[in-house]
Amino acid sequence: MNPLRIAGVLSLLLALSPVLAAQAERWEIPVAVKKLDNGLTVVVSEDRSSPVVGVSVVYGIGMRLEPRNRTGFAHLFEHLMFEGSQNAPEGVFDRVITGGGGRNNGSTRPDFTNYVEIAPSSALEPILWLEADRMRMLDFNPATLKNQQDVVKEEIRVNVQNQPYGGFMWLDVGFNAFQKWENNHDGYGSFEDLESATLDDVKAFHRDYYGPNNAVLGLAGDISPEEGFALAEKYFGDIPARPVPPGPDFSEGLNTEEKRLQQPDKLAQVPAIAMSWKMPERGSPDQPAMSVLGALLANGEASRLYQGLVKGRELALNVDALYGLTSEWEYNGPTLFTVFALYKPTADADAVVAATDAEIARIVEEGVDDATLARIKTQLLADWYNGMESYLSRADTLAKLQLLWGDAAVANRVPGWIDAVTSADVQRAARTYLTAANRTVIDRVPEAMLAAKAAAAQTGE
Repeated sequence: MNPLRIAGVLSLLLALSPVLAAQAERWEIPVAVKKLDNGLTVVVSEDRSSPVVGVSVVYGIGMRLEPRNRTGFAHLFEHLMFEGSQNAPEGVFDRVITGGGGRNNGSTRPDFTNYVEIAPSSALEPILWLEADRMRMLDFNPATLKNQQDVVKEEIRVNVQNQPYGGFMWLDVGFNAFQKWENNHDGYGSFEDLESATLDDVKAFHRDYYGPNNAVLGLAGDISPEEGFALAEKYFGDIPARPVPPGPDFSEGLNTEEKRLQQPDKLAQVPAIAMSWKMPERGSPDQPAMSVLGALLANGEASRLYQGLVKGRELALNVDALYGLTSEWEYNGPTLFTVFALYKPTADADAVVAATDAEIARIVEEGVDDATLARIKTQLLADWYNGMESYLSRADTLAKLQLLWGDAAVANRVPGWIDAVTSADVQRAARTYLTAANRTVIDRVPEAMLAAKAAAAQTGE
């Protein structure tokens, strides 16, 4: 879409009421879908405004789907996918893509593992050849397995063990908020489980979860659906479908009793708090309302919690929010809405929780005024469309929506769902989900502060 057109649409949304905005012209994202005979689903979004193509291959394997006693295996395998094959040895994948002016990445989430590339459209065929090649088979050998086991362990040391707060707002809250192993185990993986992985384990994992029938290929940019489907058939069509193990039952309802705990942190300078609530199920009528409610509470300096905790009561230094490890639209099982804040050493966790409860109670009692609701919706719509402007992000989002929802065209329904949210919907979401019983709270306190308090208690100060 032309950037000037986007600016015009967003300006219109800003000026109009929610009712009129719902009727305003919207960008209809091109979405074409085809399933190959081997089960690979291909999604193409044509946009000829730039000679670039974004590519995403999303597999239906993630942290909550990995086998028991193999914590972190989905993440480990994400790394192994870059270790090469007999046809393209280690290093070829990166050199071909970056040498053609592109870039690539991969990530592991609870419900999927995705691999993304963006490059000039002239480099698309080599990228697809490489992706198909590593879907067929990898070069499994002891050296690469040991190397990537060590890489993952070092990543855990850097990002968790030797990092202030250690990702407790997305790791530790999950350990405590969820009941089932599938949802509450450490997706990064224990060192014991990572080190015990064998070559046979790795080969079996690739066989079971990396077949074409467990994947979605997303293409966005300088390519037509006909071209995209033909190239997918050319490079992936002869890869046989493979049986996928039945997925575990990871469903669980809302929590019925609040959980609170305090953790020491040897690296943090100021205390922090994470307050997490279980979200509605994917596809629930309450999902759009939670999206609006989350933005109302913690999206930017105009949000209720920033104004209430940072500006008004001056308890917190910042306020941020996250939806598990993904977004409010990209999950397929239990996930969390989490508010994270650094708070002043002169305050305490109870005060921060009470102030948060007060802001939530105000929404439950009063709802949200029309002007604020319109502003929040416009902000969410702008974020959604801005994400779709990037060919890389669009290919990846459409592929993930196809995998999780079974329909990439959900991308064109999300804006309407957001527009339709009313003040009563926001009140209902706050009343249903943001309750004390459904909440898990972790208070992360610097070890030095805890030691000082303990010493003061002993001396009677």
